[in-house]
Amino acid sequence: MCWGIQVPLFSTYEYLQRLEKTKESMEMLGIDVLLITDPANMNYLSGYDGWSFYVHQTLVVLLEEEQPYWIGRAQDANGAKHTAFIDTSHIVPYPEDHIHSDARHPMDFVASFLKDKQKGNRRIGIEKDAYYFTAKCAERLESGLPDATFVDATLLVNRVRIVKSEQEIAYMRQAGVLVSQAMRVAMDSIAVGVRECDVAAKIYHAQISGTPQFGGDYPAIVPLMPRGEMTSAPHITWSDDRYREGDAVIVELAGCVRRYHSPLARTLVLSPTSPNVTDLAKVVVEGMESALAAVKPGVRLEEVEQAWRKVIERYGFQKESRLGYSMGLNYPPDWGEHTASIRRGDQTVLVPNMTFHMIPGMWLDDFGVEISESFRVTENGYELFADVERQLFIK
Repeated sequence: MCWGIQVPLFSTYEYLQRLEKTKESMEMLGIDVLLITDPANMNYLSGYDGWSFYVHQTLVVLLEEEQPYWIGRAQDANGAKHTAFIDTSHIVPYPEDHIHSDARHPMDFVASFLKDKQKGNRRIGIEKDAYYFTAKCAERLESGLPDATFVDATLLVNRVRIVKSEQEIAYMRQAGVLVSQAMRVAMDSIAVGVRECDVAAKIYHAQISGTPQFGGDYPAIVPLMPRGEMTSAPHITWSDDRYREGDAVIVELAGCVRRYHSPLARTLVLSPTSPNVTDLAKVVVEGMESALAAVKPGVRLEEVEQAWRKVIERYGFQKESRLGYSMGLNYPPDWGEHTASIRRGDQTVLVPNMTFHMIPGMWLDDFGVEISESFRVTENGYELFADVERQLFIK
């Protein structure tokens, strides 16, 4: 059997095991053909890695075939040959005239491909809620395959991904080294009179330059760096404003290695320090430590959240948003896996090598505090990926 040019990340055996688990889920849902458009799921099942998700591309999984088919823009086909484990006969480019055309669409090509494979009347799974699968994609598939039955398979592969292999964990540990490095750079660089954008630039350098042993990849989310009253909003980036005395600054970022992430958040205050911020930070740390102590195999995620909630309610606080989520392999715009969440009602039972970002952020009306950790579930507890002091930083 002739495989792709190189298999840089995982063994062929691991890719085939992932595909086998995916096909088991397909069979349970009565799906004959699975069309993958989420770039993380494409990477997970084939190894394909490229910044080509801004145009339509698809990985086609057929129950009876060992390898999937990559269908993408012709100029990206060589990228598939270099990164995917599949052989060249399973790399199927579509012509350039399908790009940004009113007359043609990449999903017209996919529909024709499936007809040629005698799959035009099968049950076809599509990722209806994936970021890069549009309403137009669904429309063109349905018009091109009028005899097919379409099934929503949005999180089918995401759920297969939730338990990581040892090699995946190894990449996430490396990402933890990089996020620790980048966070220390951020904490050291933030100072009165320094521009926010200059701190962001130093963070990017630390994230990507990595260590002498390994470099970093681009994270799926840019550094989030709200300051002052904007710390009440968690998803603010940076400007060219300068830090001022008394500013609270939240920094949330990630290390990323081979598309595997380790997110981390810390909060810093430039003196003079508000006692409101310091008091809230103590509550956040105590609540997080209680939640982490609850992590072990067999525990449900809602029980982990409950341990956190008991602590903050004792101090008169409430948190409506979730406490965390499963994460790991991903592309912009998110490093989360969109499956399990640490929140009330989530019955997901923890097993070893699940990985989560626990982010007990508290955002009040005029300020906020975030102190987070990424971890994997071990045989008897948890392992943190980063190594940064779990505290409020004060300058």
